[in-house]
Amino acid sequence: MLALTENAVTVIRTLTEQSQAPDSSGLRIATEPTGPADADQTLRLLMSEAPQEGDQVLDAGGARLFLDTSAADFLDDKALDASVDGDGNVNFEVALQPEQ
Repeated sequence: MLALTENAVTVIRTLTEQSQAPDSSGLRIATEPTGPADADQTLRLLMSEAPQEGDQVLDAGGARLFLDTSAADFLDDKALDASVDGDGNVNFEVALQPEQ
């Protein structure tokens, strides 16, 4: 299952609270094709008022994350981190989870 760093939890929670969306809202990660082959995909992040049918829902410390099936499969062994730069731009980074 996708792991979230403390920074990612804080950023997702802040984005959700600032969006004035309902309490059921969260950040949705979905796959989007980028080429003719099924393997050519990119991840797309967007605010969503609720999960879509079939989404995996993660709730960590009040940060709600919705993953479509393909994204959930791809991110299963990954960790999501987030940072905010000096201009207020949010950057997300995906990396392999550290071995335990």
